[in-house]
Amino acid sequence: MKKISCFIFLFLPALIFAGQIDLSKASLLVSPATKSPVRETVIRMMQEETYKRTQMQLPLAENWKATTVIAVVLSSDQYLYGQPVPASAEETKQAEGFQVIQTTDGGRQTLWLIAADDRGAIFAAGYLLRTASMSKKKIVFDTKYAVATAPEYSLRGHQLGYRTTANTYDAWTKEQFEQYIRELVIFGVNSIETIPFHENEKIPDFMKETPDEMNRFISDVCRRYDIDYWMWTPAEGKLSDPAYYAAEKKRHVDFYQLCPRIDAVFFPGGDPGNNHPRYVMSFLKDLAAELKKYHPKAGMWLSLQGFSDEQIDYFYQYIQNEDPEWFTGVVSGPGSPSMSDTRARLPKKYKHRHYPDITHTVRCQYPAPNWDQAYALTLGREPVNPDPFYYAEIHNRYAPLTDGFLTYSDGTHDDLNKVVWSMCGWDTRTDVTEIVEQYVRFFFGTQPSDHVADAVLGLANNWNGAVERNGGIEMTFHRWQQLEKAYPQLQNNWRWQMFVLRAYYDTYVRRRKIYEQGLEKEANQILAQAPFIGAEKAMQQALDKVNEADRSNPSAAIRQKIVDYCEILFHSIGYQTSVEKYGASGKERGCILDFVDYPLNNRWWLADEFEIIRQMKTPEEQLARIEIIRTWDDPGKGSYYDNISNISQSLHLLTKSLYDACDVAWWDDGMSRKRLSTQLFQKSPVLLYKDLDPNGRYIIRIAGEGDALLRVNGERIAPIVYNKELETCKDFLIDRKYVSTGQMTVTFDIPEESHLNWRRQSKICDIWLLKQ
Repeated sequence: MKKISCFIFLFLPALIFAGQIDLSKASLLVSPATKSPVRETVIRMMQEETYKRTQMQLPLAENWKATTVIAVVLSSDQYLYGQPVPASAEETKQAEGFQVIQTTDGGRQTLWLIAADDRGAIFAAGYLLRTASMSKKKIVFDTKYAVATAPEYSLRGHQLGYRTTANTYDAWTKEQFEQYIRELVIFGVNSIETIPFHENEKIPDFMKETPDEMNRFISDVCRRYDIDYWMWTPAEGKLSDPAYYAAEKKRHVDFYQLCPRIDAVFFPGGDPGNNHPRYVMSFLKDLAAELKKYHPKAGMWLSLQGFSDEQIDYFYQYIQNEDPEWFTGVVSGPGSPSMSDTRARLPKKYKHRHYPDITHTVRCQYPAPNWDQAYALTLGREPVNPDPFYYAEIHNRYAPLTDGFLTYSDGTHDDLNKVVWSMCGWDTRTDVTEIVEQYVRFFFGTQPSDHVADAVLGLANNWNGAVERNGGIEMTFHRWQQLEKAYPQLQNNWRWQMFVLRAYYDTYVRRRKIYEQGLEKEANQILAQAPFIGAEKAMQQALDKVNEADRSNPSAAIRQKIVDYCEILFHSIGYQTSVEKYGASGKERGCILDFVDYPLNNRWWLADEFEIIRQMKTPEEQLARIEIIRTWDDPGKGSYYDNISNISQSLHLLTKSLYDACDVAWWDDGMSRKRLSTQLFQKSPVLLYKDLDPNGRYIIRIAGEGDALLRVNGERIAPIVYNKELETCKDFLIDRKYVSTGQMTVTFDIPEESHLNWRRQSKICDIWLLKQ
């Protein structure tokens, strides 16, 4: 983003510093050349957003009588109401570009927003709104934000699906949708995608509109803001069936006629749906012809996600042979071929769009890195997840392979991530901290001295590493408690509510984990007495100890605040944090309240194991199993244990890249009674052991499910025990030659299991290196 230096000498009131312009009494002039309805939208957006923050009405004028003016013009304008328009920078000759510059003419100051086109006028107005400092009866613009800029990527958007699986949007009114779209536009978004077709969805009571009506309304909002309206439209039936083909085509055509604006139709190839591209391409060709009748400039897009290698090859052969003019481009999302391969194989005439998952933390395209097991089991898949540096890094890594993005989102919990992607899509060089600062300034209006941006970034740091070793969690919590008291007026701001909720939740998880795992250590000490006091007495005392977590909660006050904020968020934006209490469509859909007390020690597993032990025939068998349980994660001197998906207990695990992360199994709606280490897994971990005995004999033991294709120092090792059932073990005897240097590397090949559902594919959970 190119900055313009301004050397201006002003005599302003004491509270206005050099380089700042007081716009508190400015009039707004908007070029008549700006087309309707964009002109009306710019005026309404500027007036409404400034009034919310200042309680002042920004007056609209058609003359230059005011001594301070905000002038919105097009670079093609030579004059605005008789006054010459300054020569514009090169950026205002590029689509959507704009320039913000200040001039002084006699006693009048003018802040010029010079735009390349109508869209540029919207974005220039948004830029001023998010960079100006606004408080009651005050608007100040710092000339350090004077700029000449144009977007780096032509596609910058987000999917806002009005469907029951969203954890927020389905409870919204039309007014809430328009406000949210406006706010995204203010941060540079030029595209919104909806999901207009729904299969067998039960409409909840809190849904304010029918899907057809709301999606038509969103299309009209896009028309008024001059941004692109996209449709995500899978075919979940068989396109080889003529009856289904005809019905699906009619459904599309009916919706095309309904919408005021459509710019693109995105058809996900094989996810969902299971149609061969020979049927898909024929179907899309027919749809494209119908689409052009009602929306002549609209394009047709396809993703290859879910396609087999043969189906992908078929698609590229079709493109090469047919060279279809009706086809616009390919979308790369979760489960798609690599983005580099897609861009390399796709002819240059066709566009390439990223469809990144910025909304999920586990079982997803970009899992949360360095995440503590306790968060994975309680915060789950859709928590409030601000992680600006991580998502900026992902955007900037893959953006050069694309023409831009429309993200995959299922709620507002990823709101900051949306803004990060939006601004990085405009300019990949944008400083991430500055993005957060603009976010905080616009949505909270807090004072820079309060360092609210630092508090937001602290929430991201809460997720970095083992919670018990992350003292920053408590520091961030303390800061949010201070801010909670300092800004009572923000208690009605849903973004503020989400961040405060996360601060309480993170702290509650940390304190619970320390407390509950301390109880389990005490229980293991009790189990060590089993040979002396008897198996039954030891098991009962150990179970009583771990179950103290259910009888005593040292952090009950924090838990109540979590409950309170979940209630507040449901009423402010319909945020559904519970299935039973708030009607969420499923426990994976942001239901953090349903998991707020999920055990962070193994008390459920121990209770079940003890019942199995009680059925054993001899005391010797019982004691042997008790000994395995109590030494599970403490195999003794000279031996090592790694719970490879628990960052607290995986000291030998090597992280290969930012995107390597554990995955979380999903059994019993997230309420599994399995051992905690069993619920998280990896497919191909890499471990490095040092300081081994060069003359020692070792066994590698692996717990998980399915296959474990082990390599030691690059050589494949055959097992001596090979149980495939969950929580049973595989043993590999390690020849002394592998430890002769005192260190050893362990890797795993990934078995070919594409024919299996991911839930049934092989998992590696626990690894022991046992010295014999």
